[in-house]
Amino acid sequence: MNEFVASVILGIVEGLTEFIPVSSTGHLILTHHLLFGGEANAGFWATFEVVIQLGAILAVVVLYKDRFLLLAGLRREPGTPFPALRKLFFPESGLGLMHIGLAIAPAFILGFLLHGLIKTHLFSVNTVIIGLIAGGVIMIWVARRKQDHPADSMDEVTYRQAVWIGIGQCLALWPGVSRSGATIISGIFTGLSQKTAAEFSFIVAVPVMVAATGYDFLKSWQFFTPDNLAVLAVGFAVSFLVAIAAIKWFLSFLAKAGLGPFGWYRIAAGLFFWWFLV
Repeated sequence: MNEFVASVILGIVEGLTEFIPVSSTGHLILTHHLLFGGEANAGFWATFEVVIQLGAILAVVVLYKDRFLLLAGLRREPGTPFPALRKLFFPESGLGLMHIGLAIAPAFILGFLLHGLIKTHLFSVNTVIIGLIAGGVIMIWVARRKQDHPADSMDEVTYRQAVWIGIGQCLALWPGVSRSGATIISGIFTGLSQKTAAEFSFIVAVPVMVAATGYDFLKSWQFFTPDNLAVLAVGFAVSFLVAIAAIKWFLSFLAKAGLGPFGWYRIAAGLFFWWFLV
């Protein structure tokens, strides 16, 4: 297949699925399998599929720039001094850097310790199918649970909730589970509304994905040459543009239909890929 065509297709898949709870990693693995006829996902394309996640990350930064500026202490009243570092981590009210740190620390630690094992043993069609179906069943169950007075703003997230969300996010180390899905479900379990859990998952995705992408890039930089940088740039741009549209659509759809349809989609996708590929 033409490299640029493959780049566009993979960029679309990444942008569509990164922040929707259907597992972008799982869909990229399965799409790679379809595009390259079951060829092992290694070398340049394996790293390509990690690096184009930066395009999706940039979409979140653009859409939530005010929130990131606030977290960094750069958005404040004119003439107000830059807040002390302690206040950035522990603000008097609202979301602070400590909430983000608590939500990403477990995945950082476990991902670093198990990175080699995960890449070697879990990046396969079978594990993705298991993750898709199991995650879908849990998502349907969670969607049917009734919530009493859920927190309806990220500024209401507590440190305790951030810790539990961080622990839940570790489940996404299994390809097919979905990082956003694990984060959203954990958030709902701890008392966040679906919208708040989704938006919080977008915010905490940025440091997690930057770290994961950077780590993979440092280990695989030798696969990038002047000849394939253009292919990477196309995938990056497509991922960025599609992710912006996908995030806006997802929040709108979530408000109307909830998580249930995504759970059913995951089960249907898992069964389809099991029938078609296994």
